[in-house]
Amino acid sequence: MKLNIKPLADRVLVEPIEAETKTASGIIIPDNAKEKPQKGKVMAVGKGTKENPTTVKVGDTVLYGKYSGTELKFEGKDYLIMSEKDILAIV
Repeated sequence: MKLNIKPLADRVLVEPIEAETKTASGIIIPDNAKEKPQKGKVMAVGKGTKENPTTVKVGDTVLYGKYSGTELKFEGKDYLIMSEKDILAIV
């Protein structure tokens, strides 16, 4: 899907991946006990800065800090826009 959002500098647009609704043993987790998602798919990346070129690319699945980024809604979907330094790992 082509997005009309182009992050600036070292910012990255991430679509959060929903947290699991069941535990490995099959117990259903109620909505009020679910963790905020900390895993997402990179949808767009900025060009980076001279000192810090971006290392993630569109399509990467990443882990990020629990309170990282700014939430935004675009065309009915939820996204996070964050600095690449808020991304902890590529999985």
